[in-house]
Amino acid sequence: MLVVGTRGDVQPFIAFAKRLQEFGHRVRLATHVNFRNFVKSAGVDFYPLGGDPRIMAGYMARNKGFLLAGPAEISIQRKQLKEIINSLLPACTEPDLDSGAPFKAQAIIANPPAYGHAHVAEALGVPLHIFFTMPWTPTNEFPHPLARVPQSAAYKLSYIIVDLIVWWGIRGFINDFRKRKLKLPPIAYFSTYHGSISHLPTGYMWSPSIVPKPSDWGISVDVVGFCFLNLGTKYQPPKEFTQWIERGPKPIYIGFGSMPLEDSKKITSIILEALKETGQRGIIDRGWGDLGSVFEVPVDVYLVEDCPHDWLFPRCAAVVHHGGAGTTATGLRAGCPTTIVPFFGDQFFWGDRIYTKEVGPAPIPIAELNVECLSNAIRFMLEPEVKLRALELAKQIENEDGVVAAVNAFHRHLPPEIPVPPATTDEPPNLLEWLLQLIEKWCCLPCTS
Repeated sequence: MLVVGTRGDVQPFIAFAKRLQEFGHRVRLATHVNFRNFVKSAGVDFYPLGGDPRIMAGYMARNKGFLLAGPAEISIQRKQLKEIINSLLPACTEPDLDSGAPFKAQAIIANPPAYGHAHVAEALGVPLHIFFTMPWTPTNEFPHPLARVPQSAAYKLSYIIVDLIVWWGIRGFINDFRKRKLKLPPIAYFSTYHGSISHLPTGYMWSPSIVPKPSDWGISVDVVGFCFLNLGTKYQPPKEFTQWIERGPKPIYIGFGSMPLEDSKKITSIILEALKETGQRGIIDRGWGDLGSVFEVPVDVYLVEDCPHDWLFPRCAAVVHHGGAGTTATGLRAGCPTTIVPFFGDQFFWGDRIYTKEVGPAPIPIAELNVECLSNAIRFMLEPEVKLRALELAKQIENEDGVVAAVNAFHRHLPPEIPVPPATTDEPPNLLEWLLQLIEKWCCLPCTS
C-alpha cells in the first residue's frame, strides 16, 4: 500500500490492511515516517515514504487548495514531490527495515497523491488498484474537489484540467524516475496518459448513503463505504476527562485535526466566545494547529489531544471540524450534527454533502470563521429535527461495512489489465511543447487533506 497524506488519509488504509491480513495477505503500508508508530501499533508492516505531511498540508492551507502557487512555494513543494516519487520503488521491493525480511510487491494499492504508483506497477508487472477518500474519477455529477467549479457543465472537464496540471508539474520527475530507477522509456509530453487514474480499478472509501456512485462511473469503480479503524475500543480515557464529561450535558466538539492555523490564538478566542454565547460546554482538540495553547480555558471547556474520535463523538451533542473524510465519517456514524470549517480540497466537498443532507449548516471556510457564524452553526445543530436526521443517517452507515467491501472489490478486480501508455522517446520540443514546459515550472501540485 502506497499512501500519501495526513493521518486522516492513512487511517482507513490501516483498517483495510488489517482485514487483508486476515485473508492471508502479507501487507506493507508505506507512508510518511510521521505515522510509523501509528501503523506498527496496529500490527501492520511499515515502510517510510518521502515527504512531510505537515509541510504539504501547510502549503495547501496557505494556497487555499489551489494548484498554482507563487515562486517562493514551488521549490519546497517540488522537493516534497520528488522525495515521494523516489521512495515508491524501495517501498515495493526493499527488505523490511527492522527484520530484514525480503519483500517484493505482487500487487499495489495506492491513493492518487502517491504520484508514480502506475509506473512502479508497470515496472514490476503487478496489478494496481486505486483507493481514495475523495473523488478523482471524472463525472458529470460534481466537480473535482480541488477545482470547485460552480457550473455543472464543466464538472467533468475539471477532472481533466486537474490531471493535466498534475501531469505538467510532475512529468520531469516521472520521466527521470522511469529512466533512472525503473529502466522504462519516458512518456511523451503529449501522451494521453496525463496522470489520470480513469483506466485503473478504483474504490472510493465513503458511504453510498452520503454520496451514491455516480451513474457515469463504470464497473471498474466501486463506492465501498467508510473504512473505520475503531480505535476507541481499546482507548482508556483519563479519569478526570470522563468525570468532566459526566458532570453536565453533552458538549460540542471543536477541532481541526492535521490542519495548520495561521493564528491559533484568534481561532481559540472565537471558539470560546461562541461556546459562551450559546451556553454550551465544549471539547477543544488541540490538533496540529495547537488550539487553546495560550489560554486558561473555563471550567466548561476541556482540551484534548490524541483522543479517538470513535470513542469521543458518541459522547458529544454535535461536532465542528475541518471536514476531513475520516472525521466526517466518524461524526456521522455517531449521529452527530456537523459543522464543517473547510481549509482546502475535499473538505469543501464534504461540507456541501453535510449541508445537502441537512445534518449541518452550510460550511464556514476557515477564513470566514467568526463568533456570530459559529454561534449560529451551533444553534442550528442543536435543533431537534437536525439531530433526528443525523441519527437516521447514522443507522444507514452502521449497516454498511466499508472494510469488507474494499477487500471484496480488491479481490474482484484481481488481476486487472493495466493499460500502459505507448512508450516513446523524447524529441526536440516544438514551440507549443516549449511553452507548456515553461508553464510546468510555475505549476505546483495538490496533496490531500
